[in-house]
Amino acid sequence: MTPVDSAAWDAALERLLDDVYTFAMTGPRRHDDWARDVLAVMVRSVTDPRGWRTLEWQIDKEGRENVRPSYPFLPLTAEQVHAWTYPVTADAAAELLASLTQEWFFEARPVRTRADHDDVLADARTVLSRFGADATFRTSSDLARNPSPDFLASELAGGRAFTDYVMDLGLIAVSADEVGVFWSFNAN
Repeated sequence: MTPVDSAAWDAALERLLDDVYTFAMTGPRRHDDWARDVLAVMVRSVTDPRGWRTLEWQIDKEGRENVRPSYPFLPLTAEQVHAWTYPVTADAAAELLASLTQEWFFEARPVRTRADHDDVLADARTVLSRFGADATFRTSSDLARNPSPDFLASELAGGRAFTDYVMDLGLIAVSADEVGVFWSFNAN
């Protein structure tokens, strides 16, 4: 896996997730329990350790000020993050991240049918390469109950809700030094 630099990360992240309602932030690993570091990212008590680009919508910033610091995420515990997510392989994680580029329902061009399918997957792999070859990945998708989920085969499938929204779907990347939190929301 080739290490990614800031320019490649920024470009891939923007192409992937800038047009859909998503959250994409990273933070440092400070605890043995990676879920505590994920929670720190969700409440924005940490910043990207490399100073690279993150994505957060204005509605999230307003919600943090007016609703709760973790908005749109619920106030969660590390135990809930563990219990409500499932491990996935690096390949499945790339498919899932690519699938977050599509809208929840009535997608005119889901990733699996798009002409730029390979480019979208390449961008997802670029983003995830930041976390290195030894990274582990977890998702909130119920599809990951199957040991070999195919995240591009059909519509997005959430699991236990991490937010107040009707549906949400997330991917967590964990390395020795960093965590990444990538989430998509159906804000109906």
